[in-house]
Amino acid sequence: MDSLNYQISNLILRNRMHKSSYELMELFVLNYSDKLNGSEIRVLDFGSRNVNGTYKNLFSDERYNYTGVDIEPGDNVDIVIDDSYNWSILNSNAFDVIISGQALEHTEFFWLIFEEFKRLLKPGGLLCCIAPSSGYEHRHPVDCWRFLPDGFRALCKYVNLQVLDTYVLKETFHDDGSKEWKDTILIAQKDDSSLS
Repeated sequence: MDSLNYQISNLILRNRMHKSSYELMELFVLNYSDKLNGSEIRVLDFGSRNVNGTYKNLFSDERYNYTGVDIEPGDNVDIVIDDSYNWSILNSNAFDVIISGQALEHTEFFWLIFEEFKRLLKPGGLLCCIAPSSGYEHRHPVDCWRFLPDGFRALCKYVNLQVLDTYVLKETFHDDGSKEWKDTILIAQKDDSSLS
């Protein structure tokens, strides 16, 4: 019976975004939106397909121009990319903000994704990634990695992005499985002097 309860619990968790992830992204929007100038702020959401929920409504203000990108078509996907690691369909230096939540652990070569993040960000643009530091295997279609602040710092060093903040959310009071993931958040910025 315990095994059945565990399976049901996991099924429920897989069918909606956990609250702590959504709240971390909401904090990013609240705390960093004033760093973005301009009447239009172009936002790219990597891994945007609505499997467990989306962040789209956090960018519903009219100044945001939100684009969802994923490797599969579906709800909340504006652009389907053919190659997970080469997004030539998208122009360099085109986005003010790139976000990704609960997607990086499902990519085999995440450092190549970071190269695309860097290429696509405008100089001065912001990156916000949220990924689990722990939790059970949840393949979609693969589940390869967990992330810690030092790992995110190393990725930013690799692609030459400036880390503004990174930490593990160790405590949460939600009863929806949020505690299990202990999400790590990264907020980084592309140097104003960067040309690519």
